[in-house]
Amino acid sequence: MEWKQIISTVAPWLGTALGGPLGGLAVSAVADALQLEEKTEQAIQQALGGVTPDQMLAIKQADQQFATRMQELGFANQQALAKISADDRANARAREIATGDKTPRNLAYLLVLGALGTGAGLLFGGLRLDSTLAGVVIGYLFNEASAVTSYYYGEFKQRTGAG
Repeated sequence: MEWKQIISTVAPWLGTALGGPLGGLAVSAVADALQLEEKTEQAIQQALGGVTPDQMLAIKQADQQFATRMQELGFANQQALAKISADDRANARAREIATGDKTPRNLAYLLVLGALGTGAGLLFGGLRLDSTLAGVVIGYLFNEASAVTSYYYGEFKQRTGAG
């Protein structure tokens, strides 16, 4: 199971916020709950590999605090919070259509082709990198390629209704 799905299951408010413009706040809240010095998605992902029941409880409590904070800011429920992400994507897509700017599309091609090319190079032996560096490069490129496909095609879960 992907780490964001784990967070979404245990802490639905934080999980919802992770996918949108409030993702930084959610990452910070989860990192604080896990008592991580580094407040990054990678640090959280690593920490969740050996998470304890007490840490899961701390994440749940952080979610309750986050929910209270968001409700004080005017978000009645998780759907209102999720609407921010949807509106953000819709505005970006509308801007792209209105301006006819080819830069986002060209960057999307570059990221996806870069991810596929690097992956193929590593898999078929044409590209040799230190294993740590390879993991970072591949992880970054495929994460960005995933963001591109989510932007253009929506998230798989939203399109199919998969859980």
